[in-house]
Amino acid sequence: MTPHWDVIVLGAGASGLMCSAQAAYNGNKVLVLDHAPKAAAKIRISGGGKCNFTNVDVSPAHFICQNPHFVKSALSRYPSTAFVELVERHGLAFEVRGGGKYFCAERALDLIQILRTECDWAGVHFQLKTQLESVQYRGGEYFLNTSQGTFCALKLVVATGALSFPKLKATGIGYELAKQFGLNVIATSPGLVPLTFSDKWQARFSELSGLSMTVCAQVADHSFTEAMLFTHKGLSGPAILQVSNYWQQGEPITLNTLPAYSETQLYQAFIELKQSGKSLPKWLNQFWPKRFTQIWLEVYSMETVLSNMSNERLQHYAKQLTHWVLFPANTAGYDKAEVTLGGVDTDDISSKTFESKQPNLFFIGEVLDVTGQLGGFNFQWAWASGMACGLAL
Repeated sequence: MTPHWDVIVLGAGASGLMCSAQAAYNGNKVLVLDHAPKAAAKIRISGGGKCNFTNVDVSPAHFICQNPHFVKSALSRYPSTAFVELVERHGLAFEVRGGGKYFCAERALDLIQILRTECDWAGVHFQLKTQLESVQYRGGEYFLNTSQGTFCALKLVVATGALSFPKLKATGIGYELAKQFGLNVIATSPGLVPLTFSDKWQARFSELSGLSMTVCAQVADHSFTEAMLFTHKGLSGPAILQVSNYWQQGEPITLNTLPAYSETQLYQAFIELKQSGKSLPKWLNQFWPKRFTQIWLEVYSMETVLSNMSNERLQHYAKQLTHWVLFPANTAGYDKAEVTLGGVDTDDISSKTFESKQPNLFFIGEVLDVTGQLGGFNFQWAWASGMACGLAL
């Protein structure tokens, strides 16, 4: 295999495969390097093995980036409909679930095969199970010293992903390369990650481990109404993963445990329940797991029948259930995180070509300071940034 290439793409993940195929279709001689034994490991395991690969409704509002305007160009030029059209041409069976989430109907491997087929058709070459040891830039070319020898290219694309899923051999090599060439890297932290507790609630949540309920979880101005899952160490599930992107250590999260009701509406429901003389636990069990109802009534010493309660007390109950304030101790870390917050500063990257201020050095996908919410948005960013970069090569 010749060591001289027009383009070398570091990383055989979602953005790397998308970029490689497009760059090769443009007539470039493209090599993909990756240390993993197989391409697209994260696609393979995501979404319970069915990969939530995009969303019906994708907008810049679904992304976190210090420069909120950065994502607009790529997302507008390659919308989710474009990717859906691509997989439809290949005959991928998919389904659209709640919240507009697209999933493979059978297995994520079918999606990987589509991406590999596109790369094969375009003439992309792969060099897997190859460790990158160093990168040098001299004479207008990038020289990559690897465990399989030295490769050089006129253009280098960094699509190495980030720090989440370390079991898949995720590393911070993309950040190291950015720093090597004088680019700024914004501090990273786990994103879309469970929250852990160390106070009395940790023991209570452990008792409830495996149960789930629908809540509205809120951090600052960001709120999400989705399922919440109790774990041995704290809280998880879509609602918690969503707010984890916005949570800072020491800050509270607020849960409306009955999201179908506002505080005022719940107060009125309690008034009606008081007048009827019916059981509060039985009413709550319509919405909550019975074990959670039991623990809640134990912890907060709520009366099981409201007929003798003052309206003022009912107002307090309504506030308590719709504004349950908790203080997580920490996140569950990169081991459990789906994405990484922070990354290569987009102020150093072109939003149209993804070229950095270092000539012919490009950064795409999760290595950038762009993080999507849960629901297929991070994969859509991979497709859009990969396509935009590939077109520019």
